[in-house]
Amino acid sequence: MDKKLWEECVSFHGHECPGLAIGFRASEAAIKKLNLTFSKGEEIVCITENNACGVDAIQYITGCTFGKGNLIFKDKGKQAFTFFRKDTREGVRIVLKAFNHADDRKKWMEYLLNAPLEEIFDFKTPPYEIPPKARIYPSIKCEICGEYAGEHRIRLKDGKKVCIDCFGE
Repeated sequence: MDKKLWEECVSFHGHECPGLAIGFRASEAAIKKLNLTFSKGEEIVCITENNACGVDAIQYITGCTFGKGNLIFKDKGKQAFTFFRKDTREGVRIVLKAFNHADDRKKWMEYLLNAPLEEIFDFKTPPYEIPPKARIYPSIKCEICGEYAGEHRIRLKDGKKVCIDCFGE
């Protein structure tokens, strides 16, 4: 384990925990399986099936972020992460195996950080297609509240272009 990188992830996340360790090791596995380097653009895409602590490690280590559009959240409540390399069109789905880790979080975290990757994860064929390049939408001013929203989130209400908040009121 790269202790310096772990410490940087902990600093980014705010504390050490088993969840962060899961994302840390999932990132390590993706890097090894797909020969990845840090994604400055959209060279790598990660589809995460949870929005838990481990996603912070994935963002920090791989460069997959919501802001760049190469981190996609599909809320399935699973500790599962699908990584794609766009240039080679290769992908892998990394799924945490079920464990009875009792209530000792520190021991659980240490196990996750040090166990062989094949012992803690299942590696599967991705169930998703490689996502297209992230779209950038123009902003439209809501004719009720005056705030700007992405064009794809604007609705028509009584002939006015309105944001989702004003549309729902």
